[in-house]
Amino acid sequence: MVQGLQNATRKILLVDDEPSIQKMLVHALEREGFQVQAVGDGEAALEAFRSFEPHLIILDIMLPKLDGTEVCRRIRSQSDVPIIMLTAKDDEIDRVVGLELGADDYVTKPFAVRELVARVRAIMRRAAVPTGTKQDALSYDGLKINIPSRRVAVEGRDVDLTYTEFELLVTLASSPGRVFSRSTLLTRVWGDEFRDERTVDVHIRHLREKIERDPRNPEFIHTARGVGYVFR
Repeated sequence: MVQGLQNATRKILLVDDEPSIQKMLVHALEREGFQVQAVGDGEAALEAFRSFEPHLIILDIMLPKLDGTEVCRRIRSQSDVPIIMLTAKDDEIDRVVGLELGADDYVTKPFAVRELVARVRAIMRRAAVPTGTKQDALSYDGLKINIPSRRVAVEGRDVDLTYTEFELLVTLASSPGRVFSRSTLLTRVWGDEFRDERTVDVHIRHLREKIERDPRNPEFIHTARGVGYVFR
């Protein structure tokens, strides 16, 4: 009951043009206590994003008027709100494109409702961790990370990170010198390890492009060959 009351302040925008999926997910998410608004096309998604101001978006790839990748691109250009994309089971291109555009996670159709709800809960839990339980700021040779405000700066220049990019950076930077396997990062950042480990690689590449002076010769996020990544 307490969890439901806490979740009631958390708003989810569901974007899917299949009425059966809308009905199923709205019911499951509202049962968890979330406030849900559902729309069925890309243009309505952008309008709802502005008016509803969601804390998380569940976004289908195949949509009328504007497809999910374009909706993701436009939202990501102005916000780091977490985005979970729904993709076809065998369409790896859609999944990769979604991650390239800044989606935080993806779930393939057909999916188990409990799996999607679990991923939503994992993202919401991470966002709700009291700042007093974490170190407030990290600083390394020109890289400054303010955890409560979720701001990152490189050489005094603010850097815009997505929700997941920020979580990944804090996970690595909070334990300099520790090698994190890809599966560990999946568990720590995404909430489980049962997905393609290339998800981690895509987000690491984006991080390097944003915080490294030369992404091809990183100073902060190094590859531990055959294992994963380490922050030095």
